[in-house]
Amino acid sequence: MGAEVLRTLVGRVRYEVLPARSTEEKVLAHVPRDVVVTVTASPVKGLEPTLGLTERLAASGYRVVPHVPARLLRDDAHLKDIVDRLRAAGVDDVFVPAGDADPPAGAYDGALPVLRRLSELGRPFAEMGITGYPESHPLIHDDITIQAMWDKRAHATYIVSNLCFDPRVLGDWIARIRRRDVTLPVHVGVAGPVQRAKLLSMATKIGVGESTRFLTKHASWFLRFATPGGYVPERLLTRSAEALTAPSAGVAGLHLFTFNQIAETERWRRALLDRIG
Repeated sequence: MGAEVLRTLVGRVRYEVLPARSTEEKVLAHVPRDVVVTVTASPVKGLEPTLGLTERLAASGYRVVPHVPARLLRDDAHLKDIVDRLRAAGVDDVFVPAGDADPPAGAYDGALPVLRRLSELGRPFAEMGITGYPESHPLIHDDITIQAMWDKRAHATYIVSNLCFDPRVLGDWIARIRRRDVTLPVHVGVAGPVQRAKLLSMATKIGVGESTRFLTKHASWFLRFATPGGYVPERLLTRSAEALTAPSAGVAGLHLFTFNQIAETERWRRALLDRIG
């Protein structure tokens, strides 16, 4: 991949963080204000930690994108309260996944009804993101996930792809959604320079139930991170160059999963930018 292309991608990043006790301190210490910060939501802890961290980071000058999972919303009134709260904090972008809460907290069991309701409320956010799955979803057929993106396209403004470690799979997925006329820009999900020991430590801190679910759903990630030389972000980006830079790909930038290794992720990004010019 040409240095200019890599520089452009690494210069357009979003950092995904978990709303843990030390997250705000880490973001303030290490993340420049021009980097978008997205804040996940927990099916165990609910939306309050996400909303609180979003408000505090927004007040500190960051552009913050909270995750608002459909299955954590109790009802329309709850959604309206969240909209009002985020708007008051100056938030203009939300990410709306279905979420993992089982059972759902209320009537919403998927992202599409929430997106429709937000449209009925006058589209209070300039940007609304949805999930894409380059690697198969454990519970949903690939064709259904692509159809879901088609159904959501009238409401959403961009897609964030879930983690993918296979350049071929990533390229095939981008080509498939474009063939289906899903034209929303894609922020490609990429893991930062994650250390396995720290990832395991993080997983044990996010709660017993969540930790079990995390380890079960993402066991293959640990194998990749543990293998000597098994995962290097630059290698994935280089091998995915054609898929990420084709004019038809519509890649808007990178969505970096930090797993709360925030300082390490920013050091890696800065070092990479320095190396390429």
